[in-house]
Amino acid sequence: MQLRCFDPNCATTLPLHAAALECPRCHGLLEVEVDAPQQSASELKELWAQRRRSRDARDISGVWRYREFLPAYAADEVVTLGEGNTPLVRGHRTAEFAGVSDLQFKHLGWNPTGCFKDLGMTVGMTEARHMKATVVACASTGNTAASLAAYAARAGVAGRVYLPAGQVSLNKLAQALDFGAEIVEVEGSFDDALNTLLAKTSEGIYFLNSINPFRVEGQKTTMFELLDQLNWKAPDYLVLPGGNLGNSAAFSKAFEEMLRFGLIDRAPKMIVVQAAGANPFAQMWRTGAAMLTPVAEPETIATAIRIGNPRSWQKALRGVKATGGQVLDVTDAEIGEAKAVIGRDGIGCEPASAATLAGLRKLRTSGEIPASASVVAILTGHVLKDTNFIIQSHQKQSQHHQENQAEANHAHS
Repeated sequence: MQLRCFDPNCATTLPLHAAALECPRCHGLLEVEVDAPQQSASELKELWAQRRRSRDARDISGVWRYREFLPAYAADEVVTLGEGNTPLVRGHRTAEFAGVSDLQFKHLGWNPTGCFKDLGMTVGMTEARHMKATVVACASTGNTAASLAAYAARAGVAGRVYLPAGQVSLNKLAQALDFGAEIVEVEGSFDDALNTLLAKTSEGIYFLNSINPFRVEGQKTTMFELLDQLNWKAPDYLVLPGGNLGNSAAFSKAFEEMLRFGLIDRAPKMIVVQAAGANPFAQMWRTGAAMLTPVAEPETIATAIRIGNPRSWQKALRGVKATGGQVLDVTDAEIGEAKAVIGRDGIGCEPASAATLAGLRKLRTSGEIPASASVVAILTGHVLKDTNFIIQSHQKQSQHHQENQAEANHAHS
């Protein structure tokens, strides 16, 4: 395996462990170029099924189980918390709300730190250990911080997280603190926190945001596990929330590899849903612009996707176009309504995750997705990731009910 520049017009290659964040020639994003597996598609599927009965820590992990498509490391280098192995949960009330007959949720919030970030962090932290890093760092809206802190603790290295001051759920901040990370608060948005960190890459810090190509490798295994759970038959649509677009990039790469090596015969149409107040990718898609224009001051209740300048947009765009998908945005009100329905279905999620259900409903209402379609929606974070949002929402509902009741009583009197 090797690193390759994502831009096909450049295609510069580097050694796999070059410790580079960008192409030295064009400054574009890098990705891991996967070698052809030695086994056939049917042999791989049987091997992965057998590993579910293994006690090897790598086989127990829902990421490393698929390691034929990951960089190779010695077994004692792998940093794992048994991530992956997240369920597919069938929607009932949610399917009715969305207007489709076949809706399932891939709930990545049931990972060790309650978020999908663990899937990329296990590979990113393993690479950091392989490179003998002593300090690892990320910028975060909260979930990456919690995940990095946990995996840094497991790897025995110092973790440092850069957070937009006052804009992170206390639940996520508490996780990062509990796992022992150093907290650096930055005035401004996530993008400001990321720029602050990027300015420090010469200080011996191993950088673990999603533009790190090893993070993407871990996150792509979500789709290997999903298709495995579906007996390698893709759903018609895959709907996921869009923030920094790391998942969109990773899932796109997974589909390309699975198609290339015969694991699947078609990919689902990939639908990326952003919040209306942090929607540069959706704006770009609607206008057909060739370049993404950042949102200077992103704002949404879905703090996990409150990102105005997503760094992985080019990779995400490739995936949306290649699968015949699309990009849209939904309002905070639509996100809040969808989140409540997911809760009433006994599933639960953090606000950003609910953008998927809101987006699906919007596409059904417009007739762009048929009612008979098979749909898998990605939930990225656990319901306990932002409990303050839940409490405040119910307090507002209670107050609104009391006000309505008072008005009704007054009218009758």
